[in-house]
Amino acid sequence: MGLRINDTVPNLTLKTDQGEFAFHEWIGDSWAILFSHPKDFTPVCTTEFGAVAQLADEWEKRGVKVIGLSVDGVEEHKAWKGDIESYSGAKASFPIIADEDLEVSKAFDMLPADAYLPDGRTAADSASVRSVFIIAPNKKLQLSMTYPMSVGRNFAEVLRAVDGLQKTYGVPLATPANWTEGQDVIIALSLNDEQAKEKFGAFEQKLPYLRTTKA
Repeated sequence: MGLRINDTVPNLTLKTDQGEFAFHEWIGDSWAILFSHPKDFTPVCTTEFGAVAQLADEWEKRGVKVIGLSVDGVEEHKAWKGDIESYSGAKASFPIIADEDLEVSKAFDMLPADAYLPDGRTAADSASVRSVFIIAPNKKLQLSMTYPMSVGRNFAEVLRAVDGLQKTYGVPLATPANWTEGQDVIIALSLNDEQAKEKFGAFEQKLPYLRTTKA
């Protein structure tokens, strides 16, 4: 069964280009993003890893740790980082999981349990390993997105999603469509009008069930 929102993510021991560690221990008290790739030295994935590297200051500002995954080995990851840094002009300081045995890909339901990598494989053999998982400090999955190999991931949207998740984490708020930081947010229906006013102050009632307030 696949991971669902609010499920605790598996606490696997991860083999990476920066050593081995338990996933939950690595997350610690931070937010975390796991982004996966079907193979090293592939064009779209190289641009995506480069985009993640370029956003290092933004991840740090939000208290987010990022970790990549590819089904190749540690030495390939180390060599690939040279290309990523050459292309992006940014240091790829995040770890990359070497998921050669597909343990992580299967645990996160990116591949079926009986999947294997054939000899002479290409990225198409692990094409579904192209997901983004955003994980809260409580180690629970908050959001997941999966992309085909032909569409590069929009990491500006991943940042926006992180902002929305952090804004609403543990409080009765939600973000409207296309919300960005600084815009009004929606008050959850779990609060009546009196409770909403007590907690958030003045709010705008756009519809009987749609109330917005300053973030």
